[in-house]
Amino acid sequence: MVDYVVGIDLGGTKIYTALATLDGKVRAEVKVPTWPEKGYRAVLERMAATVEEVKRLAGFNRPPCRVGLGVPGPLDPVRGVVHVAPNLGWRDMPVKRDMEEILGVPVYLDNDANLAAWGEYRFGAGRGTQHLIYLTVSTGIGGGLVLEGKIYRGARYLAGEIGHITLWPEGPRCHCGNYGCLEALASGTAVAREARRLVAGGKGKGILAQAGGDPEAITAKTVGMAAAAGDAEALALFQEVGRWLGIGLATLLNLLNPEMIVFGGGMMASSAFFWDTMVAEMQRRALPATASSVKLAKAELGGRSGVLGAVALALEPV
Repeated sequence: MVDYVVGIDLGGTKIYTALATLDGKVRAEVKVPTWPEKGYRAVLERMAATVEEVKRLAGFNRPPCRVGLGVPGPLDPVRGVVHVAPNLGWRDMPVKRDMEEILGVPVYLDNDANLAAWGEYRFGAGRGTQHLIYLTVSTGIGGGLVLEGKIYRGARYLAGEIGHITLWPEGPRCHCGNYGCLEALASGTAVAREARRLVAGGKGKGILAQAGGDPEAITAKTVGMAAAAGDAEALALFQEVGRWLGIGLATLLNLLNPEMIVFGGGMMASSAFFWDTMVAEMQRRALPATASSVKLAKAELGGRSGVLGAVALALEPV
């Protein structure tokens, strides 16, 4: 009789679920749309349905030993309550309790960025390290911390909100309400905003062309396409991203002195346009001893970092 666990990576658009045996080998995976507009209970039932589906795919009939679940937004992993999940429309939801009632097995809950960090630490680029920062640069910017071989959550489980480090007090407003956060300066949303600002001023014609002539269709992806075509304005936008990321990284290095920083998220598809600038800015601003010893790496697990982190949490709750 083979025992197994299940990991679930819950996002605003998709649910990604994997089943693994106790040796960490993944036996089945499934992705389905989240459909958060159907409501809280419907999303829980949808997650439960993915557990049944990976069981079927792997040929198991009995329930898993444990389930690990990653959820976007601040939460209390001890009480199992999600405080706020904007992409899901949730506030103060007792997710652990409710999923345990549905599944009938222990459920371990954590923030999705923490579990992406844990996935890379256990199975990906961070194997063999003890001090790792995971930084996801996508629509927003988030992060997870593994310090001394453990997920670091902070006193109120809110550590790792790297995107909300203030770098420019007079800078653009962030969705958190502050001004000049790293997320407001270097995320995919920031790139798209600045590109649309260029177009509104009569510039950015190469970027606009990639968006089919529709300014509202400009995204970080279309800016990346323009940069790949050699557009100088698009390249300049990514250089600015690199500068702000480098400043943020220097702050993290001086504060935490990690062995490795692992980068994930959709903006990594355009990293060729900002990576060198980011590294140079980090090295210029960080203490030499920290900058010279840190290793920068792209996530090995790609889009599987979160779900494999959830699997790792289920294998060994931390």
